[in-house]
Amino acid sequence: MKRTTLFWIIAIVITLLSAFYQRVTGPSYPFSGKTVLDGKEISYRLDRSHESTFDCKIRITTDDPQVIGVLYWKKFNTNDEYTAVQMNGSRVLYADLPAQKRLEKLEYYITLTKRGTTVTIPNEKSITIRFKDHVPIWILIPHIFAMFFAMTLSTRTGLEFFNKEPKIEKLTLWTIIVLFIGGFPLGFAMNELAFGEMWGGWPFGNDVTDNKTQVAFIVWLIAFYLIKKNKKPALWVLIAALVLIAVYTIPHSV
Repeated sequence: MKRTTLFWIIAIVITLLSAFYQRVTGPSYPFSGKTVLDGKEISYRLDRSHESTFDCKIRITTDDPQVIGVLYWKKFNTNDEYTAVQMNGSRVLYADLPAQKRLEKLEYYITLTKRGTTVTIPNEKSITIRFKDHVPIWILIPHIFAMFFAMTLSTRTGLEFFNKEPKIEKLTLWTIIVLFIGGFPLGFAMNELAFGEMWGGWPFGNDVTDNKTQVAFIVWLIAFYLIKKNKKPALWVLIAALVLIAVYTIPHSV
């Protein structure tokens, strides 16, 4: 196998692993767990992100018609009392969280009761769910594709460090172009449609997602500048690639 082909395979694998890691560790990924009630294990999966246009239906499968559920919710980070909502259904319990405006959050938890025994889900702290407006798929898909394709290009460019005669200028330029398109024009559109603000990072805010995109882009610009100055170019693209990988391991902002 040619080294070039091997480097592309490595870059794609790292990108796929990063995408999976970011997906399952992000604050919008459903919170999963298990509890035991009356000797029977009950699994659950609770939403942490929802569109603002309709109520969020919370479901728990108990497979036991004797289990009674109550959903408790309140506005996030307030001193409000929890609102209790009796869950409907038998074997599969369900209740609705009321839709909120974009960027607003609710805290919620559930109690399950059978024969006088009650368990709380989750058992440590409440779940926080954030509401956002709908983002059309024709914006969402290109944004996601561009961001992860940028990582593939970034990683592939960084691997040129291990070539005896690295060819990095063109790969670096493509990395910067794709990262810019995914992170800024498409990122601005995503933010505006989902949350009503085009940019929440520095210097206007402290949004983690926007700031980490900004850091990665600046590092790649510095690397490109140093390539043009011919100051250990392969080393700098390797550093820039490692920075981007590190950035992608940071969960999105809540």
